[in-house]
Amino acid sequence: MMNSQAREARWVLTAVLTAQFLVALDMSVVNVALPDMRDDLGFTPEALQWVVGAYALTFGGLLMLGGRLTDILGSRRVLTAGLVIFGLASLIGGLVQSPGALIAARAAQGVGAAALAPVAFTLITVTYAAGPARSRALGRWGTAGATGGAVGLLAGGILTDATGWRAVMLVNVPIVLFALFATARAGLPATRDRATAPRLDIGGALLVTAGMSLLVLGVVRTESQPWGSAPTLLTLGASAVLLAAFAAVETRTGRPLLRIGLLGVRPVLGANVFSLLLSSGQFASLYFCSLYMQQVLGYGATATGVAFLPFCAGVVAGSLIAAKTLAAVGVRGMLALGGLLGAAGFAGFALTATPGGSFAYSILWPSLLGSLGIGLSFVPLGTAATSEVPPAEAGMASGLLNSSRQIGGSLGLAVLVTAAGTVTGSGTGPAALAEGYRAAYWVCAGLLVVAALVASALLPGRARTSPVALRESSENNSGGDVDPAVSRST
Repeated sequence: MMNSQAREARWVLTAVLTAQFLVALDMSVVNVALPDMRDDLGFTPEALQWVVGAYALTFGGLLMLGGRLTDILGSRRVLTAGLVIFGLASLIGGLVQSPGALIAARAAQGVGAAALAPVAFTLITVTYAAGPARSRALGRWGTAGATGGAVGLLAGGILTDATGWRAVMLVNVPIVLFALFATARAGLPATRDRATAPRLDIGGALLVTAGMSLLVLGVVRTESQPWGSAPTLLTLGASAVLLAAFAAVETRTGRPLLRIGLLGVRPVLGANVFSLLLSSGQFASLYFCSLYMQQVLGYGATATGVAFLPFCAGVVAGSLIAAKTLAAVGVRGMLALGGLLGAAGFAGFALTATPGGSFAYSILWPSLLGSLGIGLSFVPLGTAATSEVPPAEAGMASGLLNSSRQIGGSLGLAVLVTAAGTVTGSGTGPAALAEGYRAAYWVCAGLLVVAALVASALLPGRARTSPVALRESSENNSGGDVDPAVSRST
């Protein structure tokens, strides 16, 4: 019986890591293929941005709903549905013949990703007892994301150069099929117990989805609609009203989509603020690093993907180190260290991103330093975000953390693109572009310094394990690398 539980837990982890790899892969693989998509399908410059924007809109807008549906419908249903939607959208996207159809397929991919990202994180928290086993699983979860990002950057250039842009959509299909196989072998319950499953807060779901979607829409359109323009101000204002209404509704309903009291738990609040700041700096820094390599140093698409590999290797190393040392260092110390190392790496980019830079001087060492800090942050973030959260709200906490990450990335990128453009001004040469990128890097570094201060102020010094988790860990301890399921209710 115990061996059967351990095997199922390993298949759960396999499905989780594959889903995380898939989402990370798709966030990076498409960017390199955008010029080919434009030329082949006849995109206008304004429409091309929606290949990325449509995905961000549905992904960011539906994350909270995806997390709560995991609590209500069960992990197996949500994971399977997310994979099927993502796989079909990828297949259709690889076969489309018009710009509108590709944008629609990308939006559908975002719907699938909004289910996959929260359920993958939730399954780790309910399958592995708090302690070393969960830390190892979270470390691998972070590694899967970093690997997916690395493979996406590299494969995007290689596939586009070798076979054309359609391959970057179709490559997802075999990965989805493997993830569906792993999900079937994981032995997850097909449904939740109706007597214990919470009900969906329809009003809250509509308000938060509309509010988050308008927030992402307002942010991603700032390239064509400036921050001070009427459309942007109206969109962001409407988002603020809807999200305020959502908060008011959630305080009055007995079955909230997001229990507002969850934000009163200091580790949960600290983790989400840290995640918001971290993703703002991380996503923006990678964007500007890609532009710096291609527009200032003259790298091609494939060379740029290869140059990102040290960054991804640093994230993997940081995740593995954090998984082994979290218990000794503590959540607060690990996140503070990760934030400061990340800030140092981004400051390194700011100091060295010059027109006459080189890979070793301007890319390699800042990448390794910054990525190590980011990798150190993944495991303690996952631990803090679910600290003192009951299993019935694990999907809720996961949706919240993923929303913080997605919104932080979108908002930070949009703000820093504007900041870099202000510094660059009308200049188009390498010197002017590099000056704008350096300014953005300094802001990225500042964001991670603030994140480290947040961790020091809000998070516990050592990872804490609840009495329930200790008891369940003791009862389920198999003595191996994988702990049997703590709770299979989802």
